[in-house]
Parts: sequence; structure tokens; C-alpha cells
Amino acid sequence: MYSRDVWKYERGVLLRQPPLRVSIFVDGANMYYAQKRLGWFIDFRKVLHYFGPAQNNIISEAYYYTGADSTTLARDIRFHEYLMYSGYIVRTKNIKQVIDDTTGEIVEKANLDVELVIDMFNTVNLFDMCVLMSGDGDFERALELLRCKGKRIAVVAHPDMTARELRNVVGRNYFDLRELAPHIARTDRMPDYDEVAVTREYVSEERG
Repeated sequence: MYSRDVWKYERGVLLRQPPLRVSIFVDGANMYYAQKRLGWFIDFRKVLHYFGPAQNNIISEAYYYTGADSTTLARDIRFHEYLMYSGYIVRTKNIKQVIDDTTGEIVEKANLDVELVIDMFNTVNLFDMCVLMSGDGDFERALELLRCKGKRIAVVAHPDMTARELRNVVGRNYFDLRELAPHIARTDRMPDYDEVAVTREYVSEERG
């Protein structure tokens, strides 16, 4: 984990080191499907603590990207408010129905990849380290550019849903969601996916 030791010797003097400023970007759709595979919910408040104070770091910005569905508006609003009061900025986009060129079927889609990358670079001066919670390989180039700008990068995802390109670009700074369960899992509720989940995400296909 990227973090700075609180204290460091320099020229024989014990100096207190400034913490890293960390920004977190959550691909809601990718995390929704990851939770289905994990069998437990992510507590996004714990995510902020784990990558912030627990590592002697400071959370600078936190964003959550998700599709908006009018049929589940009331429930989604409650979840979005939970995120906002936890410290996240929530970006939404209305779900659109499109025709799959391969199957001819109508699928529902709300892709916020562009919005996520725009926020990354619009706030690049506000963080030292970027934590991307997604396994989508489309973010490979964005992470490479951040590293070229001197930023530290990390990816948090389920290994079965992580593109090879992302694993390659972050190297050792890849966090397997399964190993983070003791730190970021909700303990008050386990998911039952025969029921309606906390919030619905739509993608045309699972990537990675």
C-alpha cells in the first residue's frame, strides 16, 4: 500500500512526514457485479478509512459513478444520499436503451467512463495518489498518463473481473477485493441476489 511513514530520519533529525493526498474513483457498475461474485457488500465509508487514516493518508476527493433508473428512483436516492453523507461526490447518468449489434437485443446502458476520466484530470492537482475501484481495461491509458505526471496509482477490483491491461499498468499496487474483506466489508447485512440489490447498475456487458 502506498503510504508514508509518519516519522523519518533525515540528516540525523527525526522529521514528521506529510501524509499522501488520496482520491478515490469508484466505477459503480463494476463494483456492483464484483459484490455479486464476492457474496458481501462493500461498506464505502470503510473504503475511505482504509485508504485514508488507516494508511496515514488524507482523502482528498472521492467519486462514485452510477446509472440512474426512474423505476428505482426512491431506493437509488437513499443509496446516493448514504454515499454523499459518507463523503462521496455522486455522478449519475440516465440509463439508455440501445440495440446490441451482435444479438439484436435491447440492452440498458449507462457508461460513465468519460466522466470518471475527466474528473481524474480536472482534479489531478488535488491528489498524490489515485485509487481506481474498477477492473475495466478502458482506464489503462488514463492511469498511465497519471503516472507520467508523477502520481501514484492503484487499482481495487475482483481478479475475475480485472482486465490484464490494468494488472500490467499498476503492478504490485493491485488490491484484490477478496483480501480486503476484513477492512471494507459491511458486517450488518449480507446480500441476497434473489432479491433486489441495494442499488441497480446497468452495463451492456461485463468487461475485463
